[in-house]
Amino acid sequence: MRDLGPDAVSLPSNAARFTLLDEGRTWSGEVALEGETLWLTPQALHAATGWELKPRGVCRDDVCIPASADPGLVADGRVNVSALAKLLERPLVLDADARVAFLGASARKRADRLASLEAPDFVLPDLNGQAHTLSEQRGKKVLLAAYASW
Repeated sequence: MRDLGPDAVSLPSNAARFTLLDEGRTWSGEVALEGETLWLTPQALHAATGWELKPRGVCRDDVCIPASADPGLVADGRVNVSALAKLLERPLVLDADARVAFLGASARKRADRLASLEAPDFVLPDLNGQAHTLSEQRGKKVLLAAYASW
């Protein structure tokens, strides 16, 4: 695989504008959707997910997935996000009509999080509208009550 210049790859004329949600990141841009397969240019992949197409494969920080791991991972200089999600053991949910895709957390990461018994941080307003985070309460006993009408 050779390194591609920033303008070396383009999407087909039937590309559509999509929003991709990944790990607290929201990206909107042009994608190619072929059936249930989502294709991004290397530049769009990096902007949307932090993963980069490099000569040795698709990489993020010190982790690289060789292009040979899945013959359909890279084609025509584009990256198959559906194949990447499968290799990362992360669910990819697509809604073509709404033009949105969500790259979920891996089951292993969710299991590790549950095993840690540490709740994820979140922000909620009090009755006066002032925002408070769960992390502000670390070391204190906290009672959380949740309600759903469904």
